[in-house]
Amino acid sequence: MAKASRSKNSPKPTDGQEQRDIGHASSDYTAADIQVLKGLEAVRQRPAMFIGDTSVRGLHHLFNEVLDNSIDEALAGHCDRIVCTVHTDNSLSVADNGRGIPVGIHEEYKISALEIVMCTLHAGAKFGGGGYRITGGLHGVGVSCVNALSEWCEVTVQRDGKKHEQRYERGVPVADVKLLGNTTERGTTTRWMADPEVFEEVKYDSNILKTRIRELAYLNSNITIEFVNEQQPDQNELFQFKDGIVALVEHINETHVSLHKPIYFKRSRDETEIEVALQYHDGYKETLITYANNINTIEGGTHATGAKTALTRVINQYARKMHFIKEKDVNLLGEDVRGGLTLVVAVKLLHPQFEGQTKTKLGNSEIEGLVTSVFHECLTEFLDENPDVARRIVEKSLTEQRAREAARKVAEAVRRSGAVESYGLAAKLADCSEKDPAKTELFIVEGDSAGGSAKGARDRRYQAVLPIKGKILNVERARVDKALDNEEIKALISTLGTGIDVSIWREHDEDEEPSSNGFDISRLRYGKVIILTDADVDGEHIRTLLLTFFYRYMKPLLVNGHIYFAQPPLFTIKVGKNERYFAQSEEERDEILKTIKRKKDVQITRFKGLGEMNAEQLEETTMNPKERVLFRIKYDPLDQIERDHTEDVFSRLMGERVDLRREFIESHAKEATDLDWHY
Repeated sequence: MAKASRSKNSPKPTDGQEQRDIGHASSDYTAADIQVLKGLEAVRQRPAMFIGDTSVRGLHHLFNEVLDNSIDEALAGHCDRIVCTVHTDNSLSVADNGRGIPVGIHEEYKISALEIVMCTLHAGAKFGGGGYRITGGLHGVGVSCVNALSEWCEVTVQRDGKKHEQRYERGVPVADVKLLGNTTERGTTTRWMADPEVFEEVKYDSNILKTRIRELAYLNSNITIEFVNEQQPDQNELFQFKDGIVALVEHINETHVSLHKPIYFKRSRDETEIEVALQYHDGYKETLITYANNINTIEGGTHATGAKTALTRVINQYARKMHFIKEKDVNLLGEDVRGGLTLVVAVKLLHPQFEGQTKTKLGNSEIEGLVTSVFHECLTEFLDENPDVARRIVEKSLTEQRAREAARKVAEAVRRSGAVESYGLAAKLADCSEKDPAKTELFIVEGDSAGGSAKGARDRRYQAVLPIKGKILNVERARVDKALDNEEIKALISTLGTGIDVSIWREHDEDEEPSSNGFDISRLRYGKVIILTDADVDGEHIRTLLLTFFYRYMKPLLVNGHIYFAQPPLFTIKVGKNERYFAQSEEERDEILKTIKRKKDVQITRFKGLGEMNAEQLEETTMNPKERVLFRIKYDPLDQIERDHTEDVFSRLMGERVDLRREFIESHAKEATDLDWHY
């Protein structure tokens, strides 16, 4: 949760200063109050303006900035190998075999070009000069920010047969660039120690680092990127994908049964390179990933719009030409032709224009037409030359159209129903009297027996209880229309009051109306939605099924932190007649027993389920806010690492492929020290 805090670099004011700063600005506002931050001072004063924040995300962003410089060398055709290392002293380094940063004296500034690059904002070779034509770095602030926010930074340059080095401390050169000797190698190595005065914690996550490396290796098939972790050598890995984004599409689709081999094309037009890979599978989830100059544009942009427009147009034209769609029939919508589609679009252009500082959306208007033209031309040619694949794609799209219409009818029925009691299980809801969602809680409880105990244990003023029978439908494997016809799911939907979005798997085109816009978080009836199940394998499975439902149909509940897990105890320990303890694990049980001096007359009971607990025990251990432990489940869709990992976990654990589910469980078994609560 966000909280107000003072920057670690800001001096602590006196009480008088604090009072004036907050609400009583001095009337003596003069020219002397105007400050000019020189060099990299602005970066250290306001780091969040340059790297987003000073948390884990900002820490790893430094790595991205340095790595992107090496990738730009690869885009320019001068680098084919990069080595990224986590060192034993917790510093990071990125080494490439590119041209090496120039070290000569700059004619105007009379200092080394290397020092200018490392110590000056908005300095570099990416402003239209001859250094780089295609680049993701636009402002010349990346590596200088890394330098400014590092306790120390060392850059070694090998070029023109010479090896040079310069060291900096918190952005300030310790000495001039020095010559280390002769060399036959070339390239740049940047090593830095992130500053603990700036960052909340200097601790690196290999998975975050490797995710970005893997992504760049997919996008640049001509390079090899090696990851070395001196602290954990078992994390070392070599990344090279000769098939590029085709391999990325195959990786994404490995949890599904594909309908054909990936379709791939690459064209250059008006000095813009357009690369596309797509493949349909037997599921109904849409995956559209777009890149501009190696930057993942998670909000899409003109290249995404161009690709979607062309795809819809081509498939409709082909379907009508081959009489899959009759003259009187309506056209397929964009969401129909993208059901079960994985599509990767990567463009490389001279002057990218991104909307906002985060570079999450491409804004170049001319790119939309270029992508539409190239996509239309290449896909039309492919379908004409591969009629069997074309037929499968059109039939898949027609199936999605029928499913969309069926889902729309069911969703309309859900929205029209109004009354909670209109569905069977929802009639079992024990509601609370409080109507303010900020004050209410809904316990989703496994089974009627446990539901009875929970109803007796609750505070009727603000706690509601909804029993569900057993394991709900796995929505990862069921189409929307089938899911919405399930009694337990209808009970959840009607009880929560938000409705759902049946366009969960894919987005509608900008010129189309969405098939459903039924989710409205403002109608949520309970501020806390608490999943309360047995502390065993079956209970864990039910929790996972419910999480899958919320993730696929009511994702804003997770994004806004409305979903919780309750933690009921596994053991009750009675000592004599009046002394009683509860333990939520075997370890906690053993720790409690160590504290009991009287060893006789101790009774230990393991609960087989919530139904064995009476209302008093359940209230005392699990439902009373003063005593209970709740685990809040949150999801950040703007965090690419978290988003991709979450999507992969749900697809593998809850998808059709049994072999991938078994492989996932086996590969993560050693990590699962506490299966019930690691979410």
